[in-house]
Amino acid sequence: MDLGIEGKRALVCASAGGLGLATARRLAMEGCIVALCDKDESKLNDALASVKEAGAAQAQAYPVDLTESEAIEGLVRSVKMDLGPIDILVTNSGGPPPGTFDDATDEKWLYTYQLTFLSAVRLIRLVLPDMKTAGWGRIVNFTSRALREPIPNLMLSNAVRLAVGGMAKTLAAEVASHGITVNNICPGPTSTDRALELAAARAEKKNIGVEEEMELTARRIPRGRLATPDEQAAAATFLASDLAGHITGISLLVDGGETRAL
Repeated sequence: MDLGIEGKRALVCASAGGLGLATARRLAMEGCIVALCDKDESKLNDALASVKEAGAAQAQAYPVDLTESEAIEGLVRSVKMDLGPIDILVTNSGGPPPGTFDDATDEKWLYTYQLTFLSAVRLIRLVLPDMKTAGWGRIVNFTSRALREPIPNLMLSNAVRLAVGGMAKTLAAEVASHGITVNNICPGPTSTDRALELAAARAEKKNIGVEEEMELTARRIPRGRLATPDEQAAAATFLASDLAGHITGISLLVDGGETRAL
């Protein structure tokens, strides 16, 4: 199936590993020009090589701290200078620390707001003018299944990811007439470093081993296992495609049936 995005320029955030790298590789397979970015500069070279190997028409990697406004402005400016205006934006920032309401200090709330919400807002703000001029654009936000069902021990994430979902849903209607779509991917448990981090936090509270906690997680998923990063990336890439032009304002669960909410 030809997704119709060969030659489109895509910026994929937090793409040195995990969901970001898997998505960057999948877009590369479709012939996109791919810009990667991540705070972990040490992993970017390997990620860039992986994306080029996947078939990217052209690719560049940029170190960036997504909690800093000036860093985001510099990132988008550099991508435009090196590769051209951005057609596809995939926002992704990892996740805030786990914990309960009592664990959430003002500093943690502010950090989460900057990392998870404002990073998406700032990136979208900077790419929208060129998308409107082109009459075509795709914005895909990696959020969480928490948009449908709050997840225990993830107070910060549950609260702020809902803000991303509300922003995206409202924006989708505002920019639809410009040929721009705005959608969210809501991943369930996925085989990434983040999943191990969260499992370790849950295991500590239960006084059990991380491996046992991962097995318990897999059991509650009707599919019987965690998702792979490639499965999340495939969904994101379709939403970024030309074929998905009439799909906008949705929050797509990719969780193997774990979420019980409708």
